[in-house]
Amino acid sequence: MSPDAPILFFDSGVGGLSVVAPTRALIPSAPFIYAADSAGFPYGTKSEAEIAARVPALLGRLVERYRPRLVCIACNTASTIALSVVRAALDVPVVGTVPTIKPAALISKTRVIGVLGTDATVRQPYVDKLSAEYASDCIVIRHGSAELVTLAEAKLRGEPIAADAIKAAIAGLFTAPDGDRIDTVVLACTHFPLLEAELAAAAPHPVTFVDGSAGIARRVAHLTAGQDWPLVAPPGIAIFTRLDEDVEALSPALAACGFSEIVAL
Repeated sequence: MSPDAPILFFDSGVGGLSVVAPTRALIPSAPFIYAADSAGFPYGTKSEAEIAARVPALLGRLVERYRPRLVCIACNTASTIALSVVRAALDVPVVGTVPTIKPAALISKTRVIGVLGTDATVRQPYVDKLSAEYASDCIVIRHGSAELVTLAEAKLRGEPIAADAIKAAIAGLFTAPDGDRIDTVVLACTHFPLLEAELAAAAPHPVTFVDGSAGIARRVAHLTAGQDWPLVAPPGIAIFTRLDEDVEALSPALAACGFSEIVAL
């Protein structure tokens, strides 16, 4: 394995940056590549068939071009739908991102948990499986929001975020039956930790937010333990399937995360 072989992070947008930060903290000299399917953004409103076809094809092209040592699908929607297909298709380790229902169940006192994700994620049978396996004694309330994904991207572009927009986006979670008893909310979209402060301010009562970013970072570090790395991490590359003015506006946020070069796939 060449020390220069990168770790490749993949998402429909820039939500996966919430996974990049804790991973970089654990492996500071690792070369990172970030790939965003901006032409297919957002995934949460697409059908399972579209995502199952699109994600493996894109990752196949990215792996062929950049030869990463590991791929991290930093997207709950893509992972819950296409992870098994991607793993079967690629000859590199693949780490996925799934809703952190188990940790939420371990800390919930009221035994009522909210799962806040995209529409595509919260309807997946995989969420049923996790709920049955790890939260069978809990009420699990799911709520999908495409608007929060858009708001997270806007925040990283430096745009102001209206508090009322956040409140409206999460209202259905807390107005559902037993929603007033939710004490723990799973952020089942990598975009949503980017809005955690806004979500906390908008929630009608105090809740604990949990997400999988730290666990994913530990998994990536474990799978690459003992491998050779450069003495100093090279500048990261951010790849977009479509370059437009929105991507240009993300340049400062990407640079702050170590991605100084932006290219098209």
